[in-house]
Amino acid sequence: MKKIPRITAVVLAITLLLSLVGCGVSDGKTHLTFQIWDVAQRDGMQAVCDAYTAQHPDVSIEVQVTSWSEYWTKLEASAESNTMPDIFWMHTNQILYYSDFGMLADLTDLYDSEDPNFYTDHYSEISLSNAKGSDGRLYGVPKDKDNVFLIYNREMFDAAKVAYPSEEWTWDDMVEASQKIYDATGKYGLMAYADDQLGYWNFVYQAGGYILNEDKTQAGFDQPATIDAMKFYIGLQQNDWCPTQTYFAETTPGTAFFSEIGAMYIEGNWELMNKLRSFPEMVGKWDIAVLPKCPNPASGDGRASISNGLCYSTAARGKNLELVKDVLKFFGTEEAQRIQGLSGAAIPAYEGLEETWVSAFDEFDYKLDLQIVLDQFEYCVQNVNNASRPKWKSPVTDELTKIYSGQVDIDTGLANIQTIINTASAAS
Repeated sequence: MKKIPRITAVVLAITLLLSLVGCGVSDGKTHLTFQIWDVAQRDGMQAVCDAYTAQHPDVSIEVQVTSWSEYWTKLEASAESNTMPDIFWMHTNQILYYSDFGMLADLTDLYDSEDPNFYTDHYSEISLSNAKGSDGRLYGVPKDKDNVFLIYNREMFDAAKVAYPSEEWTWDDMVEASQKIYDATGKYGLMAYADDQLGYWNFVYQAGGYILNEDKTQAGFDQPATIDAMKFYIGLQQNDWCPTQTYFAETTPGTAFFSEIGAMYIEGNWELMNKLRSFPEMVGKWDIAVLPKCPNPASGDGRASISNGLCYSTAARGKNLELVKDVLKFFGTEEAQRIQGLSGAAIPAYEGLEETWVSAFDEFDYKLDLQIVLDQFEYCVQNVNNASRPKWKSPVTDELTKIYSGQVDIDTGLANIQTIINTASAAS
């Protein structure tokens, strides 16, 4: 066997020692990593971690931030090599994939020794569903909840002499206002692009249709209400006051809105704090409103807003599993959820703490009507998901692009989407 030269062995020993010191192993603490994808929430997440480590000084938690796309690439690679971060955010797009393959720790019984009803007493059905795997078990502790609404430019409405969006606004009012604003100012009206949670999903459920049926085995793009809603939403881009998908491929609705190019777009509450801080020159020029309702729904009252929410998860075979479970148990408590809410980045999933998020906006002189966001939770629809969504999401987006570009007619395209989802769902 080839021997390592003595000098090389010494260098390796020193390098190993330095690496241990650099990792903080020599300080006697257990060092945990916490991976997230939103830099705007770094401080809030660190505050939650600091609250835990203040009670457990033998533990250190490092919050690491990476981009959305890099996050999932790195997480999948680490899952394959059994080197996942100790704690990480889990999204509804991915939780079924990771949990079904046994990569996530089962946290269903996390609070059983203290309060068997803890989850159901403090979290909504939507929040709990967002943290469940296909087997109905919980693979995450609910972190936050959200919904989407209309953002509008007050000055453009004033210039066109159009009343601001109200609770009674319908799709027809939105279309009429868009046309008047365009005629009076030359600016776009509603900037409706081909997004799901921030776009057509809301209109489908407002109309009484659905993307997936109740047991999530079949798509709903063959349902009359779904077809009508899709034709309405896609048809908005046929108006001069709505940019095309070609435009949106280069400029997001949010970018256009805060460049004062358009009067309205759909946004989620997770972006409000960021928008107020990033565009101080726009403060006072814009506000938020409930989503316009469907004027003639096939069922229901025409209202719906898609609600999503993240959860805190950990690896099923993590080396610090029992300690991390204790951390996650704390993350789900009222104390930890309150700290998150006060940071302003996200609405706590913990029921009754919504006002902590609202209070975070007190730093701004101009007050948005944030009660609108809280009121919409009454008729929210859970973010659409099933185990095969990672397989059908991109093909559905591609088919929608073909519809928008005129490569396929809308009836054919919607039928193709129905087939894409049903085929993927049947194979999962």
